[in-house]
Amino acid sequence: MARANPLFKPKVTDDEIVFLEDSPPGPPAVAQLVLPWKVLIVDDEPSVHDVTRMVMGNLRFEGRPIELTSAFSGREGRAILQASSDFALAIVDVVMENDHAGLDLVRDIREELKLDSLRILLRTGQPGQAPENDVIERYEINDYKDKTELTATKLRTAVFAALRGYRDLCTIARQRAGLIRVLDNTTLILKSSSLDSFASAVLEQVVNLIAGAESALYCITQPTGEGESRLHHTLAATGALIDLRQTSSLADLPFEVGGAIEKALAAHNSVYVTEGYVLYQRSEAGYESVLYFRIGRELDEIERQLLTLYCTNVALTYQNLLVNEDTIETQREMAYILGEAVEHRSPETGAHVQRVALYVERLAQLYGLCERECTLLKRAAPLHDLGKIATPDHILQKPGPLDAQEWATMQQHAQVGAEILGRSNRVILQKAAELAGSHHEKWDGSGYPKGLAGETIPLSGRLVALADVFDALAMKRVYKPAWPRQKVREFLIEQSGRHFEPRLIELLIAHEGEFYAIQDSLQD
Repeated sequence: MARANPLFKPKVTDDEIVFLEDSPPGPPAVAQLVLPWKVLIVDDEPSVHDVTRMVMGNLRFEGRPIELTSAFSGREGRAILQASSDFALAIVDVVMENDHAGLDLVRDIREELKLDSLRILLRTGQPGQAPENDVIERYEINDYKDKTELTATKLRTAVFAALRGYRDLCTIARQRAGLIRVLDNTTLILKSSSLDSFASAVLEQVVNLIAGAESALYCITQPTGEGESRLHHTLAATGALIDLRQTSSLADLPFEVGGAIEKALAAHNSVYVTEGYVLYQRSEAGYESVLYFRIGRELDEIERQLLTLYCTNVALTYQNLLVNEDTIETQREMAYILGEAVEHRSPETGAHVQRVALYVERLAQLYGLCERECTLLKRAAPLHDLGKIATPDHILQKPGPLDAQEWATMQQHAQVGAEILGRSNRVILQKAAELAGSHHEKWDGSGYPKGLAGETIPLSGRLVALADVFDALAMKRVYKPAWPRQKVREFLIEQSGRHFEPRLIELLIAHEGEFYAIQDSLQD
């Protein structure tokens, strides 16, 4: 029996629905330029669509209107959802082209179209055809309504509940996707091998995380002694700020950028500014990092959470990189210091070991070795003559030829160096031990200390052998003038396949200008 003031006639049939208006409709909502909530009505009765539109036409949820789309069969509803996956709610009739068309559509939505966030309100005028308990248990629906009980107020309540569920699921999905991006991006940052690559990676990933952040700048401040001003350094910049890379003072930055960074540093906190956002981080070691980016909108809560999480990882990675880079620089300097100390006992100069290191690095690059191996060889090469530390001065500094016994003593330095360096398990020192023990071997097997030949000689030893001799020939020594380039070239070609690997000779001669440029940059 219908209640008073029915919107339509009270008679209910299997193919008809009646909405009972509990209160008069309110004024129409003011249209806004915001994205609507998309709702799909799937029912084979046109009157159902008309009445649903009348009841829901003025509804707004969280300031956004509701956009209704009609489908008059389960097949049509499936086609619409397959073409557009951004529907928030589907109101589906059970009985349409067949007695279970609506249930088939529900199964397709969940199992084939994989629309897990879409809320589904199942309604029917024939509850006996699809018993509620059975349907709720077997099908992934979110609400079930008998058309005979569905008033306008109950429909609105059901729609609002469904939209809230969809909104919350979308929020969870965004947070999950954002967290995955943070983890993926942090992985990329952790792969950085230097501060420069680290800073560039930070900016690239921020652009990926925050839509619209196309201009960004990454700056650090380094703690100094008490009472001294802090040192500022811009590690990387992108977009319209790219020309600001490598600036060493905030005064060198545009007023709005420098002022925004100063504001964050003074507050020791992240801040909004007119042009964008400044994210502030401070490490336990006292380093402050500031990420400035321009964006024409306010960040939402999820973006702020993601940035905070991401930049916490960035700050930790940065601190670890500083420690790692300091360790690497210490190793590099110690290698040069030891190499130079040895060379100072002989007629060669300390610059010799630096040039040899750079020759070896370039030869390794031309040979096709990876960047990591090239860098490792460069850092190990200065120690190639460490064994000379055990060679007496009267032999090292003898101006004339060595006699047989003196020569035998001199030859021991290769094996001595390999033994001293080989006591360490460090990768650099292990590589140094390898090249120290093999850089006097010759391609034809006539070298020392083991008489190795061809590719049985470690590549590191082959590289250092050529670099060492090339520098000795091309540079002035106390016992000889520098050879002319043509004479050096002729000698190397003559020794190809005898003293040196032929391929290395070809590479050096083809790029000899680069090697002489190294000499010019590191004169004795």
